[in-house]
Amino acid sequence: MDSSSLRGLLDEYAELEEQLGDPSVHADQARARTLGRRYAELAPVVKTLGELDAARSDLAAARELAAEDPAFAAEAEELAARIPALETKLTELLLPRDPYDTSDVVMEIKSGEGGEESALFAGDLLRMYLRFAERQGWKAEVLDATESDLGGYKDVTLSVKGRSAEADGVWSRLKFEGGVHRVQRVPATESQGRIHTSAAGVLVYPEPEEVEVELDPNDLRIDVFRSSGPGGQSVNTTDSAVRVTHLPTGIVVSCQNEKSQIQNRARAIQVLQARLQAIAEEEAAAKQADARRSQVRTVDRSERVRTYNFPENRISDHRVNYKAYNLDQVLDGDLSGVLDALLAADREERLSAAQAV
Repeated sequence: MDSSSLRGLLDEYAELEEQLGDPSVHADQARARTLGRRYAELAPVVKTLGELDAARSDLAAARELAAEDPAFAAEAEELAARIPALETKLTELLLPRDPYDTSDVVMEIKSGEGGEESALFAGDLLRMYLRFAERQGWKAEVLDATESDLGGYKDVTLSVKGRSAEADGVWSRLKFEGGVHRVQRVPATESQGRIHTSAAGVLVYPEPEEVEVELDPNDLRIDVFRSSGPGGQSVNTTDSAVRVTHLPTGIVVSCQNEKSQIQNRARAIQVLQARLQAIAEEEAAAKQADARRSQVRTVDRSERVRTYNFPENRISDHRVNYKAYNLDQVLDGDLSGVLDALLAADREERLSAAQAV
């Protein structure tokens, strides 16, 4: 990036700082959240740029002094060695970002091959993501769920919302979770102690802060029904649950988590919009050969992105050849290792692409 572009980022950062210092801005929470996230995104760029400028200035001074006093030569060498690392860091920070990196997400977990065992594994994945969200200080809530006979889940939809003013939101961490997750273990339904392989599918959609997909009311069929499962007496005694069917695509979204029919209807439509937006983007990506990764829509264990091997306490992500023997910790929400490996591989790929231009 040239000096004028960098100056533009510094000016933008200063302007954002001034705006966020204005109390009237915070009266509009959505605007304050957007400004705060952009400010947080630019902060490491500004910090690294300042460190790089200071290192270059100090290097010039040290070399000048070293010409008169050799004692400064070691300091000059130290600074010269530090500058390339700062330049690389700045280049990485300036790489084009995924426009949804600051977004919250909607996740769907669906059982697949393996029957009841797959449904039980879907429940394990749900608890894993809920625990991970808790560790990150995010808010996660189950919007709708269909339980299996043994307490697993045939399918479950959840919303995960991050903290405000984060440069890297929920999508930036969970966007690579989409795909088929394969489990290898002795199922609770297995009497002979044999290891079985089954799978569950995970779908992840960015949840836009503002509505980007327009819905024609004539394209929607809205049904109400009585909620089931936990949620208090009022949930189970009133027809508060809502099922929204998008007639052109056949997509069905249900929500029964909220206590009122109006709230459930609004939430179901929001999830529907996120799903339709994801479909529209995938179609556009296919036409434009976009580099965004597609998510597996069929839960076929041969198409797995990750394997959870219980006998070996091993987790393997097949996209980046990641392997670790802490499956028990991962299922308790410690996803940092595998997510960091995926993010590092994506960063390397984007850096290589930028250098090739």
